[in-house]
Amino acid sequence: MRVIVVVRMIVVVVVGHAGSPLLAVAGRVAVSATRPAEYVLMYARDNAAGATVGQQPPTGAQVDAAVTALRMLADPTRLRLLWHLRDGEHDVGTLAASVGAARPAVSQHLAKLLLAGLVTSRRDGRRVLYRARGGHVRRLVTEALHAADHHLTGAPDHD
Repeated sequence: MRVIVVVRMIVVVVVGHAGSPLLAVAGRVAVSATRPAEYVLMYARDNAAGATVGQQPPTGAQVDAAVTALRMLADPTRLRLLWHLRDGEHDVGTLAASVGAARPAVSQHLAKLLLAGLVTSRRDGRRVLYRARGGHVRRLVTEALHAADHHLTGAPDHD
């Protein structure tokens, strides 16, 4: 087996946050004579640069907030409520009919979701409208239910 690697690179140094240098490499790479060249863009961090938030271990406060959010999702009624709230605003009556629960119970669940920071509310006249708070919450609910679907159906995992 013979592999031919052809690399034409352009190296550009980019200054990141707080003046930390990042190395950006872009160019065409052909990994063999039979595979066409692909454009690649890679980033390499200088050893002197600090780690970003996603690269550092979570703080105690971040772990506590995540545990609280995940506890809220562990209740079937609250998970169903968040599923409906990811697509837009709804009032208590609409949500109660959607999840098949009593209005007082739905109000209690929504109060807990509000305290956990998973939903937001706003007044519209006499009624209160609720919605999932931001894309992180919407994606968390969607991914949790898609992962459950893959587990139940045996569908292969993917990224």
